[in-house]
Amino acid sequence: MLSASILPLNLLLQVILLPVYLLLFFNQTGMLPVGALLESIVLVIAVPFVFAHATRLLMLRSGKQGLFEEQLLPTFESAQIFFLGFAIMAMFASEGGVLVNNLEVVYVMLVPLLLFFAINFIIGRLGSHWARLNYGDGASLSLTTLARNSPVALAIAVAAFPDTPLIALALVIGPLIELPILAIASHILLRAKGRLLN
Repeated sequence: MLSASILPLNLLLQVILLPVYLLLFFNQTGMLPVGALLESIVLVIAVPFVFAHATRLLMLRSGKQGLFEEQLLPTFESAQIFFLGFAIMAMFASEGGVLVNNLEVVYVMLVPLLLFFAINFIIGRLGSHWARLNYGDGASLSLTTLARNSPVALAIAVAAFPDTPLIALALVIGPLIELPILAIASHILLRAKGRLLN
C-alpha cells in the first residue's frame, strides 16, 4: 500500500526539516545530536518492528498461522487507538507542568496548526488527483501527509533542546489538534468514496 511506502519518507523529511522548522517558527537553531536521533529511531521504529516481525515468524513457524491471522492481528488492529492514546498520555505526562504554566501557547498555535493540516490535506488530495491514484492510495496519501509522527518528533526535540521546554510543548499540543483533524479527514474521505460509488 502507498502509505506504508511513503511513511519512512515522511519520517525522514520530518527529521531533516526539524532544524529548519525550529528556526522558522521558534527562531532557534541547533543541531540534532546523532546519538539522540539514532536512539529515537531505534526505540520508536526499530524495536517495535523487530518485535512484530519476531512474533509473526514465531506464530507462522509454530504452525499457528490461523491463530495469528484470526485472533492476534485483529486484536492488535483494534488496540491501535489504545496505544495511540497511551503514547499521547505519556507525552502529556512528561510535559504536563509546562503545559499548565503556558496555556496561551495552545491558543497561539491553534490557527497555524489548523492551516497546516488544511493545506496539507488539500495538497494531498490535489496530488492524488493529479497522479490519478485510486481511492485507496489517494486516501493513504492524504492521511499520511497529515500524520506527523509526534512521538518521534517529541523525542528528537527534547533530546536536541533539553533547556527549551516550549519546543517540546509545541510538539505535545500537536496531537490535541491532529487527532480530531485526522478523524474529520477520514470522514471527508469516506464521504468522497460514497460519492464515487454512487
